[in-house]
Amino acid sequence: MSVGQKSVRANGARPKSVWRRLLILILLLPVLIVGIPVGLRWWTDYRYKQDIYDLERVPPRRVAIVFGAGVWPDGTLSAVLADRVDTAIALYQQGRVEKLLMTGDNRFANYNEPQHMREYALARGVPDGDIVLDYAGRRTYDSCYRARHIFGVTDAVLVTQAYHLDRALFLADHIGIDAVGVPADQRDYQFIEQYWWRELFATTLAWWEVSISHPIPVMGEKLPIFPDARY
Repeated sequence: MSVGQKSVRANGARPKSVWRRLLILILLLPVLIVGIPVGLRWWTDYRYKQDIYDLERVPPRRVAIVFGAGVWPDGTLSAVLADRVDTAIALYQQGRVEKLLMTGDNRFANYNEPQHMREYALARGVPDGDIVLDYAGRRTYDSCYRARHIFGVTDAVLVTQAYHLDRALFLADHIGIDAVGVPADQRDYQFIEQYWWRELFATTLAWWEVSISHPIPVMGEKLPIFPDARY
């Protein structure tokens, strides 16, 4: 066989190898798209479940961070949000936290989660001086970032439903907050089983943000909850 024939065969084999690799990549892509989020979700749950407590056993912290979760047009808290605030009130009444940081969405003039959370807590006996409002907690990442860098929170109890709690703990940990969590599940919620799937990709995004992109949310002047706050 001549050198020219060998060259032709070698060049002819190369495209087949390229196509074979491309086919393998196409076949693996769905596995990666699903497998990476599932793996991150599993790891986050495994890593942070040790930091989740019930109301009677949670270690005391100075602040409870209460995440917003939807308010109806008449100002009524959604069932998910009402249970979060009720759980935070119980923490406060038991003396396990000193302040309640209500963080939620207020990007529109006619929608104000923190204010309605405040009104709900006031109606149940929490003094106004122990309620702090964060009007720019549009996402869990934003709420944790602003808690640390605007309000000077270094330790906290995170209050949210179980499906969301491990991601919130993951974010708080990587942003610099010594956090534990209390699940606020006080009833069966409609469509709650669908939230697990949403958390797959939300957890992947959380990992990307704390590891790669490091986005800066809406910021402003520092408003320390305690005079000795460390930034």
